[in-house]
Amino acid sequence: MRRLTVTFLASAIALSAHADSGIGLQPDVGFESYSPLSRTSELMQRILSPLMLASAQDQLARSGQNVSEQSIDLARERFAIYVPPTHPTDGYALLAFIPPWEDAKIPPQWIGVLNKHAMIFVTAANSGNDAKVIDRREPLALLAAYNIMRKYSIDASRVYVGGFSGGSRVALRLALAYPDLFRGALLEAGSDPIGDAQLPIPKADLFGQFRERSRIVYFTGRNDPEHLEQDARSLRSLREWCVTNIDTVSMPWSGHETADAASFSRALDALENAAPTAAHDSAACMNRIDEDLTTQFHEVETLIARGDKSSAAKTLEKIDGRFGSLAAPRSVDLMKTIESHR
Repeated sequence: MRRLTVTFLASAIALSAHADSGIGLQPDVGFESYSPLSRTSELMQRILSPLMLASAQDQLARSGQNVSEQSIDLARERFAIYVPPTHPTDGYALLAFIPPWEDAKIPPQWIGVLNKHAMIFVTAANSGNDAKVIDRREPLALLAAYNIMRKYSIDASRVYVGGFSGGSRVALRLALAYPDLFRGALLEAGSDPIGDAQLPIPKADLFGQFRERSRIVYFTGRNDPEHLEQDARSLRSLREWCVTNIDTVSMPWSGHETADAASFSRALDALENAAPTAAHDSAACMNRIDEDLTTQFHEVETLIARGDKSSAAKTLEKIDGRFGSLAAPRSVDLMKTIESHR
């Protein structure tokens, strides 16, 4: 631990000499600009399933409360940035990183790899596993990416979100909900299945972008069986949802720890070497999902016609959890019909 701390401090001292020129390690940075993408209303629209969103809006209306436009006060927030010394002609790549820890820090062994990829790294303080997800961790990552893209020349096709452990699980949520910003996700030792109440499927246009443009890379230590099993479940769900632009990177001697330089380098190589999605196969897969959704909606309507509102509501909640915004607005309208007859 002492050797790692000394190494980190040495790297910080050596690299922070460039901070005034906007290059190198900048360990204590503030931002000022707010993004429309980080508005609370936008986050709720993208992150929550349609029925969960409708319920939340109803509760707010009944209570007379209003949500704040932005849940983050940037004047109180600090970030760490690393900017490689070489500026590519097409702009830097960008990795917005969500940690499980509280400090804004950059693993020192990753610096050389970031230089190789001409990739800016940004991470927020007080965004660890104890922080609220939708109120802090997600908007902090969105605001970090937004402010870096305003300050530096960034290649929009190389903007990624990533994380470690619990931060990796949040990164997948953002990659799924914001494929118009993030072109991929780097998931180290933390993931979840998509297509449930925790990771609902977004609107059709956003989900199409996610399937066609986003690259998802998993890398977890071979001595970390719990998170390898998480990855396996998450991978299966992506394939079930017609997402094929996926890769895994092996770390055969690692446990639940941040990757060494060689493993991190292989993971970034995999993230940046996206394979094109086969349009025909993707369309056929999505047609099967559409047919499944139609069948389940028919079941709900049959239950409503029989007067079995309770069973209809339960079935509709399952549809909402599985299909998310792909089922809207029909799912919301049907729930209103059920509730009006109770």
